[in-house]
Amino acid sequence: MLQLYRPADYKRVLETALLAAVEPLPLAELKKLFDDPFDDDTWRALLDDLRQDWNERGVELVQLASGWRFQTRPEYQVFLDRLKNERPPKYSRAVLETLAIIAYRQPVTRGDIEDIRGVAVSPNVLKTLEGRGWIDAVGHRDAPGRPALYATTRKFLDDLGLRSLAELPPLAEIERMIDAQPEESAALTGATEVTELDNDAAQPAQGDAFSVAEQA
Repeated sequence: MLQLYRPADYKRVLETALLAAVEPLPLAELKKLFDDPFDDDTWRALLDDLRQDWNERGVELVQLASGWRFQTRPEYQVFLDRLKNERPPKYSRAVLETLAIIAYRQPVTRGDIEDIRGVAVSPNVLKTLEGRGWIDAVGHRDAPGRPALYATTRKFLDDLGLRSLAELPPLAEIERMIDAQPEESAALTGATEVTELDNDAAQPAQGDAFSVAEQA
């Protein structure tokens, strides 16, 4: 069995595990790698040192909502896209607006979303977001019919490269991205496959994409 003596030896094991993982690894999982019961400060030092080791490379070690993972740096994505045969992911305005409303106003009901957007929300929109693992029903409102309350998930944060909702960009930036070209709007979702849905029957009134800020 490989003997571990120096911090570099432990970092090499960490590096191997993180590169082999298909999902972000939380600290509780990483602690299973070693028999030594390191304290949290030691773990932070090891992970920070490993992150520094990859500072000048096209891949970086990042901490997300679900744990730690290696991922490509955003500035290299334009080159990696040339290796893909499929079209870049695109989502309808209705999907992006619904996702943004849930992210910034959660938890919300379908009725809340419809009040903000001013149009009916297609069931397919919510089903698509649930299918991607970006939203989930987290309870029911104590109101007639007990409508489901929706909130974003850890996978949503992971796909956007965020550790918490506090790291979401300003709402004005999200509105700008939704109003921008389809390719840029698609980038908001961090998706890896193409999903296209028809827009709702009606569009919101002219002006901001939605008035979340005004109703918060």
